[in-house]
Amino acid sequence: MKSDKLFGGIVVPLLLAAALSATAGAATAQEVTLKVHHFLPPPSTAHAKFITPWCDKINRESGGKLKCQIYPAMQLGGTPPQLYDQARDGVADIVWTLPGYTAGRFPKTEVFELPFLMTTAEATSKAVWEYVQGNSAGEFKDVKPLAFHVHGPGHFFMVRQPVKGMGDLKGLKVRAPTRLTNKMIAALGATPVGMPVPQVPEALSKGVIDGAVVPYEVVPAIKAHELTRFTSEGDPRYPGLYTTVFIFAMNKAKYDSLPADLKKVIDANSGIELSAWIGKVWDEADGPARKLVQDRNPINLIPASELEKWRKATANLDDEWIKEVSAKGADGRKLLETAKALIAKHGKK
Repeated sequence: MKSDKLFGGIVVPLLLAAALSATAGAATAQEVTLKVHHFLPPPSTAHAKFITPWCDKINRESGGKLKCQIYPAMQLGGTPPQLYDQARDGVADIVWTLPGYTAGRFPKTEVFELPFLMTTAEATSKAVWEYVQGNSAGEFKDVKPLAFHVHGPGHFFMVRQPVKGMGDLKGLKVRAPTRLTNKMIAALGATPVGMPVPQVPEALSKGVIDGAVVPYEVVPAIKAHELTRFTSEGDPRYPGLYTTVFIFAMNKAKYDSLPADLKKVIDANSGIELSAWIGKVWDEADGPARKLVQDRNPINLIPASELEKWRKATANLDDEWIKEVSAKGADGRKLLETAKALIAKHGKK
């Protein structure tokens, strides 16, 4: 009798409590919070118009099971060039960064950063995604790429004088984001100074650089219109001076740990369509940012005739890139032609 009473009075409630606890644990296990890390402040296009809306979308489509904790402006520590490895190593679950911040690490993909190659950010972003899948996926084998994209055409933002021709760049120190853009700046006669975009405001304010090349979109976030006095943009009918490749990447182990239904949500919100949407967001952000600049500073238009001189001055960069990539076992010329063809393909309406 004692044992029956003990079973009925104590053990059954304990078993029920354990069962309820296990059920609650299973429900909680389906809720996943992703740590998303990037290098720009909350007002930036990346944070406000891309990453936050993307996180809101996966939250809705997962029925609230997928959540994001976004860490802007390197709040999880480190520097922008370390973001890719943070995704690889699990410091962050998802990162947004530039492969080009680590020079020479992604040689096949950097083809899109050659001068006068890009058209619109939307078309070129779709081209980058398709190109990577067929030609350079191995460069990103340590992470799960969710999207690749580019920004709109880059322009000159100068402190003391506008850039109307190559002669105006002689002797000036100009910031550039990546290896190939640094080479372009040198070919145009300036001294390139490579640095991630978050360092640009301090470098401008302290006179470390005389100007910078950036797209309009990022100007408000880094206050380039306040720190410089002259803007020079290329004839819009001409291919963009340069662009930069970005990656939105997820830690592979984190993705693999997700249940099938949540993997499906991530899969539905990645790939070429996400890449195209991000590119379109960047295209649309250029207009308002340009107006902000125009309301404060003069904008000089570099005519197509001058840009043709620039194109000839930088033409050897294509050949150098082909030679470098081919030395590593790839067909550099074929890769360049593939990139051009994909941009043209996706630029057709």
